[in-house]
Amino acid sequence: MKRILTIAGSDSGGGAGIQADLKTITVLGGYGMSAVTALTAQNTLGVQGVHPVPVDFIKAQMTSVLSDYGADGAKTGMLATPEIVAGVAEQLKKYQVEGLVVDPVMVAKGGDVLLSREARVAVKEVLLPLAHVVTPNLPEASDLCGFPVEDLAAMEAAAREIHRLGTPYVLVKGGHLKGDAVDLLFDGERFQTFTSPRLSNRNTHGTGCTFSAALATLLAQGYTVSHAVAQAKKFITRAIAQALDFGAGHGPTNHYAHVLHGMGKEKS
Repeated sequence: MKRILTIAGSDSGGGAGIQADLKTITVLGGYGMSAVTALTAQNTLGVQGVHPVPVDFIKAQMTSVLSDYGADGAKTGMLATPEIVAGVAEQLKKYQVEGLVVDPVMVAKGGDVLLSREARVAVKEVLLPLAHVVTPNLPEASDLCGFPVEDLAAMEAAAREIHRLGTPYVLVKGGHLKGDAVDLLFDGERFQTFTSPRLSNRNTHGTGCTFSAALATLLAQGYTVSHAVAQAKKFITRAIAQALDFGAGHGPTNHYAHVLHGMGKEKS
């Protein structure tokens, strides 16, 4: 069983962050471990409060896990401040963590800002050179590359620009496009697209966290990047299709849909 470390914020509602990551890692057959970077008071309507964890304690969590359990893969999510970004990067380098997936979480589904402007610069300069794959959505890609990303041509240009920051594989997610959901993978030489029908479902809280956790797990299990992206996209598509209508806002995706699919018990 592969060991996957998620370094991210806690979502009290369970739909995103550490909670979504651990659910995803588990149902995909990995062993999930965590370093919590921030506590949030959060539900389907938005984020009511954020309490960053002190950097020294984040580093202590990572030391405890990596010095004893080790890790076959890792992902980052909400990092909040430049000091947290730097501390996490320091520990990743110290313990030579491979197969890192960076989900550059910047804004929550409800519009709440989760990554400060200074932290965004730190992600670009300090964290992306350590990543194996980075998974920005269109707004995040726009922020990372410095120009609007609103169509496939701009996604390609953004992927080239982000690749120059030092990450071998850039996956620009097209969930914000009109029409089919098209994701674009760039390896520095060629592009590959992954397409799925757009689902009419407002319950998409935690999709980015879930997708990146699935990707990190599959990479640790030996999948190529291309195959891992394809399988992670199937995973999140099922999770959205079987999403849970909890709360009054954007409900969570259903991580258990993967298990239901394997049992032949998916809802039609």
